[in-house]
Amino acid sequence: MREVVPSDAGAVFSMRSDPEVMRYIGKKPMQDISEAEQHIDSYIQSFAQNEAVNWAICLKENPDQLIGTLGFWRMDKVNHRVEIGYTLSSAYWRQGIMDEAMGVAIEYCFREMNFHSIEANTDPENEGSGKLLEKHGFVQEAYFRENFYFDGQFLDSRIYSKLNPYHTKA
Repeated sequence: MREVVPSDAGAVFSMRSDPEVMRYIGKKPMQDISEAEQHIDSYIQSFAQNEAVNWAICLKENPDQLIGTLGFWRMDKVNHRVEIGYTLSSAYWRQGIMDEAMGVAIEYCFREMNFHSIEANTDPENEGSGKLLEKHGFVQEAYFRENFYFDGQFLDSRIYSKLNPYHTKA
């Protein structure tokens, strides 16, 4: 994993213009590369303002080619809680790539960023994401009915969380 940089715009556009990748994200697929450029700018600005951290996921043999993103945003510093978000180009699904990246990112979040808990907000129909989160020790905290409006319909949300195993109760 590495920093997302402006030269990743083509790869971000390719990934986020794919309807299959965007199926459970709650956003329409990108239509123009300028949207990818703006998306990357938001990553850079959020990092500069200490509001988020996002990484490019790359294959070890090609560290310049972004194939996915993973990061932490919606940082609730008062309550030491952060939300995780991730996308992966569909050509790389079911190869263990996101599993490996998520393990590294979670460890970084707990050990280096020192957050107490990580939240994940998923579409209940995204079984792959739910299984991945559960594999990494996340538990379902809530199921919200029709709490998200997208593309003319109300959708449900499944909320998972994971507590920092390095924190102990006093």
